[in-house]
Amino acid sequence: MITCIAIDDEPKALEVIERYCKKTSLVDLRATFREPVKAIEFLNREKVDLIFLDINMPEISGMQLVQTLAPRPMIIFTTAYSHYAVESYDLNALDYLLKPITFERFLAAINKAAGSLPAKTIVVNEDEPTVFIKSGPQTYQVKISDIFYLEKDGNYITVHLKDKNILIRENMTDIFEIVPAGEFVRVHKSFVVAIKHITMIEVHQVIVNGEKIPIGSTYRDALRLRLGLE
Repeated sequence: MITCIAIDDEPKALEVIERYCKKTSLVDLRATFREPVKAIEFLNREKVDLIFLDINMPEISGMQLVQTLAPRPMIIFTTAYSHYAVESYDLNALDYLLKPITFERFLAAINKAAGSLPAKTIVVNEDEPTVFIKSGPQTYQVKISDIFYLEKDGNYITVHLKDKNILIRENMTDIFEIVPAGEFVRVHKSFVVAIKHITMIEVHQVIVNGEKIPIGSTYRDALRLRLGLE
């Protein structure tokens, strides 16, 4: 999961980012700030992967704020002015969102961030990415491509593979620290599925490896946007 904060002197702009973050399981919005100086103080104490950052702000601009950060998280600028775009990319910004920001455009930026942030446990074995999965006293190394879906059951999650299932004690909110967010999508409060293994999508379910996986109502729109179906 991508940890992030949002910085904007406009309350309504922050409300939009908060609302959009709640609609996707890819991000964990840790805090919002109307005052850039307070955001800098927070970043001196806490590490995040991504910052949603307005450009025109009092005291210090978004461009100036970025240059104070070391190390620098991924930056997605949010602004009503298109003429800052070139300068933002000179600062290696990940994306540039023009207000009013649509959820579709927001999700595209998040997917870009997810693709830029490797899962913490991935190991590359030549051309075949793998992940270490700990289950009790045992640790398995499995191919990412062999994972069909992950299913939450109480305090445990079952990792469904081609040849076996692995039971792990993990929270669903932390699941994208185990599998890469760019290749998996949450479709229900209890299910995360591998995008490449989805064989059919219906209104209320997806089919993965012949299994019917329910689509939660709060995840339906984000899923269709993620798959380019809107």
